[in-house]
Formats: sequence, C-alpha cells, structure tokens
Amino acid sequence: MASLIDHTLLKPEATVEQIDRLCNEAKQYRFASVCVNPRYVERCARALAGSPVRVCTVIGFPLGATTTKVKVFETVQAIGHGAHEVDMVMAIGALRGREYHVVADDIRAVTDAAHASGVLVKVILETGLLTDIEKIAACILAVRAGADFVKTSTGFGPGGATVADIRLMRAVVGPTIGVKASGGIRSLTMAQELIAAGATRIGTSAGVAIVQASEGMVSEPPHSDTY
Repeated sequence: MASLIDHTLLKPEATVEQIDRLCNEAKQYRFASVCVNPRYVERCARALAGSPVRVCTVIGFPLGATTTKVKVFETVQAIGHGAHEVDMVMAIGALRGREYHVVADDIRAVTDAAHASGVLVKVILETGLLTDIEKIAACILAVRAGADFVKTSTGFGPGGATVADIRLMRAVVGPTIGVKASGGIRSLTMAQELIAAGATRIGTSAGVAIVQASEGMVSEPPHSDTY
C-alpha cells in the first residue's frame, strides 16, 4: 500500500516543521513520494536524498489558470530544486469552453519541459467541476499531450476522488497511463476501492493511518482533513 501513496501536505498554512515530519514519515513508511508546494521542494529533496522516496510538487495550483509560460517556469524551477514528479492543474476553463487546443498545448508544454529531465507529469482534471463528457475529453487530451498520469482532484475543489471517476478515467486512458486518485481519501477501505477501480497512485494526507490500517495496527484511519 505504501508504495502507491503520495504522502501529501499542500495546505497553505503548512510549516517547515510539518514538512520535515512529512519527509520523516515518508522515509519510515517508504511512500512513493511526498507531494508538497513548490517552496518546499528543495528542502524535501535534501531531506530525502539517498532514500527511494521521490519528491513531487504541484504546478499551476490549485486553479490551473496561470499562463502556460508560468507553468513551464514553475516546472523547470521545481526540477532544478530536485522534483522528480509534477502534478499540473489543467486549464479547466479552457476545457469547459471547448478550447481543446489550448488545453493540449498547455499540457504538452509542461510535459516537454519535464520529460527533458526525466520527470513524470500528472495532469489534475478537477473532476468535481466537470461532466463525464468533459472528463473523457480531458483524459484524451492529456494522453495525446504526453502526460504520464491523469489525476482526479486538487483537494481544494468541490469534490474529491470517486470510484466512478477512477473507473471512467481508467477506461479512457487504457492500461499504460497512470491514474491518480486524490481528494478526500481518508480510509484504507476507500483506498482499496479506488485501487480496485484502476488507480495506480493514491494522493492523501492520511497515508500513515492508511498504511497502519493495512498492516493491522489500527482498524481504520481517524478523521483527517482533505488537502
């Protein structure tokens, strides 16, 4: 379970002490990555050097409404600071306005910048704002633009991950593209259901409790705020 989890802290009020604890927990439980805001990437890269835990950060977060040049700049800077993965927010308004070329070009610019350094790109759709038809279009555009993953949510939008959305996204992208479930995942049961539906990565701030539950240390994670 731990190897599928992006151990996440994206709250705006997060402190360096909390970020350091996040990294220590990630090393202890051997999570896939820590997912943090860009200003903490360099700190996390130092803390996790020599460990298998990757550093993930967010781009155009949480609205996706910055310009493509800004997203590319954020990506390049994050990579320079030690990021191994970037979770970019799609141009949501452009998708809803059927400006599909804008969405694709935005994603492609980030994937080109990231892939030049061997960095993975996950595209956040913010599924709570989209119809099923829009989710399908977003997945197709992300795949065509070279994304490595599609991802449900920022955790700051109107809804989080659902089994139905993961099934839909997996059906659209096929077996070779990653699908990340994120937003409101607080229990082992929910994580298992999302994985069974096709998720290959889980983004959550309740990673420690979920892993402890999977190992029988606790019955289910206690309440945890969404990130």
